[in-house]
Amino acid sequence: MKEMKKDTQKNSTSPISRRNLLQGAASLGAIGALGAGALAKEAATPKTSLKKRDVILFQGDSITDAGRDKKDQIANNGKALGRGYPALAAGELLGDYADLGLQIYNRGISGNKVPDLAERWQEDAIDLKPKILSILIGVNDLWHTIAFGAKYKGTIEDYEKGYRDLLLRSQKKIQGVRLIICEPFTLRDWPALDPYRAVAKKLAAEMELTFVPFQSTFDNAVKAAPSEFWLWDGIHPGPPGHALMLQAWRKAVGI
Repeated sequence: MKEMKKDTQKNSTSPISRRNLLQGAASLGAIGALGAGALAKEAATPKTSLKKRDVILFQGDSITDAGRDKKDQIANNGKALGRGYPALAAGELLGDYADLGLQIYNRGISGNKVPDLAERWQEDAIDLKPKILSILIGVNDLWHTIAFGAKYKGTIEDYEKGYRDLLLRSQKKIQGVRLIICEPFTLRDWPALDPYRAVAKKLAAEMELTFVPFQSTFDNAVKAAPSEFWLWDGIHPGPPGHALMLQAWRKAVGI
């Protein structure tokens, strides 16, 4: 997702004070307890048995992209993983499962919507044959209708159909893939995103896929530190926000 106006947030995005930083930093330890009990209560966490050289792929928009270098697409490359939750996940998983030689990729692209994923899905997903395929998409499917309405007129129905087709295509083409649906989220006062979050959760339930409840994760987090500590513009995470996403993701995925 590209630059967005900041006047619709639930909380101010004025520069974070040193006091807030210290309070928020202290809260990161507490957030483990805050999140651990509420990160993924939607369903029992399934078990994943990882094997040697299994591929884990993160897909999505700018939140997943997180400034990654798209010139070097090899697995486990620091620049190619970006500076967000996929890179944090790679660091932990490669360390925790050092004997397996896992292959971890980040193929998120800033500004992407479901149709954009569909156009590049063969090369950027199917050809990689991931064991775990994590998808975070939806904010731009809404935002582009607002910011670029003359060029993009996608509806919530388009989002649901396109997303479902993408998931079915993945299941058909990638043998044994485990699909992870990550919930679109915001800390802005932006109820228009609610239907997109509902669709993501609906698809996960219908197809019996793992759902990562990012919205409730951040809703709980603002009890410990202000919204801009986690999401600097109400949408894009800073370092603490990405760290929190990693906690939620690993809790839901069970690895």
